[in-house]
Amino acid sequence: MSRLFLTISGLCGLFFASLLAAQAPTSGSRADPKIAPPTPPLEAENTWNLDLSTGGRVSIQLRPDAAPITVERIKTLTRQGFYNGLTFFRVIEGFMAQSGDPQNNGTGESPLPDLASEINGLFHMRGSVAMARTQDLNSANSQFYVMFTPRLNMDRSYTVFGRVVSGMSYIDAIERGEPPAAPSRIVRASIGADNVPPLTAEQLRSEAARMAAAAAPAPAGRIDGLGPAVPPPPAQPRALEPVRSPGAPPR
Repeated sequence: MSRLFLTISGLCGLFFASLLAAQAPTSGSRADPKIAPPTPPLEAENTWNLDLSTGGRVSIQLRPDAAPITVERIKTLTRQGFYNGLTFFRVIEGFMAQSGDPQNNGTGESPLPDLASEINGLFHMRGSVAMARTQDLNSANSQFYVMFTPRLNMDRSYTVFGRVVSGMSYIDAIERGEPPAAPSRIVRASIGADNVPPLTAEQLRSEAARMAAAAAPAPAGRIDGLGPAVPPPPAQPRALEPVRSPGAPPR
């Protein structure tokens, strides 16, 4: 009887050991892009602050756990001052606000190489921040967009790298248009760990006015080619499938 018990116990031990080994992640494996990774604690080094001309600071939690290459690019450009003064040149009500182009018309990018796609399980929720790109998955560079509303049909098509954790009201206040008549600006971008103090609403308005007066007119250019295509209305048939606008897809 004791021999039978020991045999059964040994088999059970092998079974559970095999089950745990199968569930454990292998070294160097990538996160499943179909599963949203758990949100880590908010850290200053992974907080992206955008001081907007709409009146205040927007804080975005960056997600290097889901998009490490993209987050490193955002930090690098921010610390170079690249985003300071750039406009939100493509802003669609009920969809998203796009920025990050030094040409302020959708045709430009940083001098750095394009990025490899980092498709992950982060969702396109209200406040989500993702990289704009052309039809080429590996064409993101410096342009990004912030979602006004959830658009889950865009998940796993663009690299989502963060989400607004405070100041969403300043995103909601961004001037609409393609392009807007009086575009809202990123007056200053910074990383939380660098301890850059926020500007007052009056300072932001004053600095934005100075930037607008000093800026050259945006060169004529097409903004169809980089960025997410406008999804169909929710009531439209096949609304959950990605669509393309007529002609070249918007950038």
